[in-house]
Amino acid sequence: MKLKDKVSVVTGAASGMGKAIAELYAKEGSKVIVADLNIEGAEATVEAITQNGGNAKAVKVNVANLADVENMIDTAVKEYGTLDILVNNAGIMDGMEAVGDVEDERWDLIFDINTKAVMRAMRKAIPIFEEKGKGIIVNTASTGGLNGAHAGAAYVASKHAVVGLTKNTGFMYANKGIRCNAIAPGGVATGITSSVKGFNEFGASRTQLAQAAMPRVGEPEEIAKVALFLASEDSSFVNGTVVTADAGWTAAF
Repeated sequence: MKLKDKVSVVTGAASGMGKAIAELYAKEGSKVIVADLNIEGAEATVEAITQNGGNAKAVKVNVANLADVENMIDTAVKEYGTLDILVNNAGIMDGMEAVGDVEDERWDLIFDINTKAVMRAMRKAIPIFEEKGKGIIVNTASTGGLNGAHAGAAYVASKHAVVGLTKNTGFMYANKGIRCNAIAPGGVATGITSSVKGFNEFGASRTQLAQAAMPRVGEPEEIAKVALFLASEDSSFVNGTVVTADAGWTAAF
């Protein structure tokens, strides 16, 4: 088992990539805090884990709320005694709006969930990791965080920010035994588009140019395998970088 006796927190773990990551981590021996606003979905993930002999606890978390984020980390320490791995996976999509059509409310919400929540969870976890002299952070970025053609302005900017935060954190804490990396998934079969309330016609028409070059849609389990690599000693020399998992999509765009 690659994560035997480790304690992990995975956000957005009620479905999609977060669910797949939580289940794989548990299979590999980690105790898992399954965090999601959808508590019923989180509890279903926990049930699936426990039925397979794993150990997990569901926590209702609105990652846009500071108190919820801090309680999530506190719960890991209270339930399992420590924290070893933090996976910031929760996120929402925009409506493909170009900057001329972005509204402040949409911009603020996307940054609160996709970017500020990542910073807050990392900020809360870092003192625990510093005291232990080790710790691992895995952030879900996006191919949209590497280019400008895969989503709207708000989502792309929020994920570029996650990439920058990941690189900065990896460098800043490299001599303290803390590693911070990100995954940039391409198109994956998840429910993230359910967070979109109406697609912007102009923006969507522009992103179709890039969408047409996508080799295929990935499965959440394929991303989970990358997250396992980054959380395990297999990636002991990998820090402050972004692993792209997109079947070659960004080779074209």
